[in-house]
Amino acid sequence: MSLFKDLLELVTPVAYAEEAEEEVDTPEADAGADEDKSEVEEEAEEEEDAEDEEEDEDEEEELEDPQEVLREECKNLPECQPFNHHLEECIERVTKAQEHPDYHKQEHHEDCVEEFFHQQHFINECMAPKLFHKLK
Repeated sequence: MSLFKDLLELVTPVAYAEEAEEEVDTPEADAGADEDKSEVEEEAEEEEDAEDEEEDEDEEEELEDPQEVLREECKNLPECQPFNHHLEECIERVTKAQEHPDYHKQEHHEDCVEEFFHQQHFINECMAPKLFHKLK
């Protein structure tokens, strides 16, 4: 039986957690611990400074997405205003209906998906030809 147990232990991996070492409070250990803490604090400050410099570089390198700019331009065009108006009216209508106490008992709950898709379709059709001219 021990042979089978030994073979099984060889085949299956077993991991044991390490026990935490107990610290002994001595004056010499406290002095060494203070030095270690100051070194750790200095290293942490250096790492923070390096991260700040990297973030500054990232901020400088970030470019504005031309799609978002074109999307806003197309959304504000006079041709898009009927779509915007229908979507806003629908949102107001749905919000008002949701405030009604019997809203959850109603069989039909209106959503503004259709109005949203009409607006997005117009914006995409307006934006697409302009976007490809701006891509590098």
